[in-house]
Amino acid sequence: MIDGYVIVAAITLASIYGLLAIGISIVWSSLGMLNMAFGFTFAAAGYGAWFAAQQFPDSAAAVLAGGILTGALVGAAVCAVAFLPLHDKPNFTVRSLVATLAISLLGTQALLATFGPRVKPLPKIFGLKAFEITEDVVVTADKLGAVVSSVVLLLLVLAWMKTSRRGLEIRAMMQNPEGAALVGIGVRSTAFAVMAVTGALAGLAAVLLSQTYFVSPYAGLLPLIKGLIVALAGGLGSVAGALIAACLLGFTEAATSAVLGGQYVLITQFALIIAILLVRPRGIGGLLDETRE
Repeated sequence: MIDGYVIVAAITLASIYGLLAIGISIVWSSLGMLNMAFGFTFAAAGYGAWFAAQQFPDSAAAVLAGGILTGALVGAAVCAVAFLPLHDKPNFTVRSLVATLAISLLGTQALLATFGPRVKPLPKIFGLKAFEITEDVVVTADKLGAVVSSVVLLLLVLAWMKTSRRGLEIRAMMQNPEGAALVGIGVRSTAFAVMAVTGALAGLAAVLLSQTYFVSPYAGLLPLIKGLIVALAGGLGSVAGALIAACLLGFTEAATSAVLGGQYVLITQFALIIAILLVRPRGIGGLLDETRE
């Protein structure tokens, strides 16, 4: 039986996984790069939030800003190292995959050497209150804050992409990169914007997940796997598909943890993505977008 706890946990996980998956999908569809350094960006943003918490222990806004800004800066740095030197070279997709994976491995070791292996806690930026919705459904402040923060940032990003000049350039690159370049859209400057925005999404996800878990050099590995699962299931490049897949994967994880136990979460999630890709090889987004033949 599905109780209120499972529903609340599913919504919370879906909101966080949606941030990760949409970031991966936007980078892939606009730049043609599968960013394997997304996990390192996540971990570095966690340390940025932790550093901000040390300086401003009573400021939730400072902790959120520290994570988001660190994620944006790391994303821009990854762009400078992995995209700009390689985007006009042959086999860019493979080269960038190797480059971002190398950045992830080196960056993780740098975090380990700098901060050590011990985990760092983040303060409960949303407080310790609990809100009783019904007799069976109790929403804690951290879960409510995670959902609201994720939704607000996603809406701001989507609104920015629909109304701003730079956002429209990113959407043009997502739809037709060659055509966007032909009409004068700067690939390099737009790539910096893409990587900074998606890094900021990873930064917020790092702060929100670290409310439950801890900040560590290897903290980005599992979120990278989950983000890739959701992005692939939703269809790389499809924002709507990523949101639907995030809801499905979040519900699967919450239900599996409640019924079978946490050790079976990855098994059920990979089983779900295999089933989705067998039925829809283009992902869930294939149900929403016209096939471009």
